[in-house]
Amino acid sequence: MLRTIAESGADPRAADQAAARLEQLILDGVLKPGQMIPSERRLCERLGISRASLREGLRLLRGKGIIETRHGKGSSVAALLPSGDISPLMHLFRDQPRTLYDLLEVRALLEGQSARLAAQRGTPADRVLIRRHYEAMAACVREYPPDFPSSAQGDEALPDAQQLARHDHAFHHAICEASHNPVLVHTLKGINDLLLSSVFASLRNLYHRPIPRGQINAQHTAIYRAVMDQQPDAAERAALDHLHGIRDSLRELEAEDERLIRSAMRLEGFE
Repeated sequence: MLRTIAESGADPRAADQAAARLEQLILDGVLKPGQMIPSERRLCERLGISRASLREGLRLLRGKGIIETRHGKGSSVAALLPSGDISPLMHLFRDQPRTLYDLLEVRALLEGQSARLAAQRGTPADRVLIRRHYEAMAACVREYPPDFPSSAQGDEALPDAQQLARHDHAFHHAICEASHNPVLVHTLKGINDLLLSSVFASLRNLYHRPIPRGQINAQHTAIYRAVMDQQPDAAERAALDHLHGIRDSLRELEAEDERLIRSAMRLEGFE
């Protein structure tokens, strides 16, 4: 028979509070899915609770499926989102070219607000991470010569577009995490594969063209500076200009070649 909280010697309210504190750490991304739970001593010191309350708090989270415990391996944060094979709905999204435009609409709604909140709420630690991702993206951008693609000779000379897409996506994700809105963060994580696909599809169709490439780079810099300078209005405006600019550029190119967007979301070997 499972022991009750009373039998464990823990105060029921303290156990509930311990569970709530741990849930907040998970929602805030301090404890991430798959990460091992720190030692009882460290958690008790950090949360200011007793070991009995902590153990009962962990038991409550195990009952909710938020914490997993494996014999001989300890406890870890459970996967908060479905994993494994992509769902039929995601297959439909990825196989339909128009999804790219739908995703850009969703990104404008969510990432515009993310940038605003990041400028308002971002901590010095958040800004360090944003700077690191921006600089990694900028370093990847510098691999493209000014006269690219005319200077490239063969596929082996092309910079790694997939790597640039990952840096681009990580930059936007760091801004989202700096919003300190867990629902917003986990909503975007729930469509992470689609978002990464949309970034790659946009870069694949636009980045080899000098004018859109220059616009994308300038827009990223504008977002970065506004967030780092803690200017919410400018940050939101820069994020919207970026996503609307990509949308408009794709539509202009699609008007020239109706086949441009076909299969844009199908990224064999990109996972």
